[in-house]
Amino acid sequence: MTVSPVPPRPSVGTLLLAALFVTAGALHFMAPAPFDRIVPPWVPLTARQATLISGAGELLGGLGLLHPRTRPAARWGLLALLVAVFPANVWMAQDPERFRVSPAVAWGRLPLQPLLMWAVWRAGRARLVAADPLR
Repeated sequence: MTVSPVPPRPSVGTLLLAALFVTAGALHFMAPAPFDRIVPPWVPLTARQATLISGAGELLGGLGLLHPRTRPAARWGLLALLVAVFPANVWMAQDPERFRVSPAVAWGRLPLQPLLMWAVWRAGRARLVAADPLR
């Protein structure tokens, strides 16, 4: 039996993570206003541009998690996206009333970000599996 880095079919967890990102990405296009509001003023794009770019990244990353060949690239892209949007979450937590969310929700999102990054890290990694000699 040989062992090779063959990414398996997506696990249930990876499918759920992909669905989360695809849904969130689609919402950036279907209802962009809430996402526009949380773009910090120092971002060098218009709020709408930042919303559409991050939405496209979420859609592509979520879809990328579904296929073995694109899963590693999706992993790195989603990790970069999560790092890039973290300042918007901090900005929202500093003044939650401005964004019409409760302080508990705004601050509660911050520790979820590293957990989401951990899930993306695990979902996108290549796993060593026994090669099927009958394939």
